[in-house]
Amino acid sequence: MRALLLAAGLGTRLRPMTDTTPKCLVPVGNKALLQIWLERLTGAGFGPFLINTHYLAEQVHEFIQSSPYRNQVTLVHEPKLLGTAGTLIRNLDFFQGEDALIIHADNYCLADFRAFKQAHEKRPAACLMTMMTFQTDEPQSCGIVEVDDNGVVTGFHEKVKNPPGNLANGAIYILSKQMLELISREMSDASDISKEIIPRMMGRIHVYRTTEIFADIGSIPSYENLRNKISLISQSRT
Repeated sequence: MRALLLAAGLGTRLRPMTDTTPKCLVPVGNKALLQIWLERLTGAGFGPFLINTHYLAEQVHEFIQSSPYRNQVTLVHEPKLLGTAGTLIRNLDFFQGEDALIIHADNYCLADFRAFKQAHEKRPAACLMTMMTFQTDEPQSCGIVEVDDNGVVTGFHEKVKNPPGNLANGAIYILSKQMLELISREMSDASDISKEIIPRMMGRIHVYRTTEIFADIGSIPSYENLRNKISLISQSRT
């Protein structure tokens, strides 16, 4: 399955680290975040990949060209950021009329992507997409979903003060080819997936819940928290 890795963000909340390093190349452990994504997704049978660039794009280009994944990656540069939905819509032809994996590559995620794909293949008939979700300790900073007994999204609350629960949208999706056609036909002016597409899909989104490590490393505190968590896990295994 082809995959879009959204990796063009400015990473302003990670400054000063991102003053000289694009957010997708910030190290986690001893590897760049983008390298971790490509390793895990390739190992799970996904690819080829489309990656958008903007800030410090030349560093991302050099990283891909020197990586073992260079023949599996197409880079698309955005002189002006298009937004998550804008990038998807601009590059719909990349998916060749098949289902698509969409990832916000500023997340660190150890979920089982083979199981995620299997869940998508077994989704309820009315659902056009599958969303990866996780339990969060900071629900007010996430998009929180409400689901019915069949694991179908019935409510979505994007970063509200008092969300009804802590099941969070991981901003990782598998979109069916029917969903891609719907976006092309009825949502071609959208720029943001979470704000403009997800709210229009209530009753048509299936959820997959991961219990593995899932972290948004969008800020210095969350990045340090992830590093500490990985360090503790590593120590417990030695």
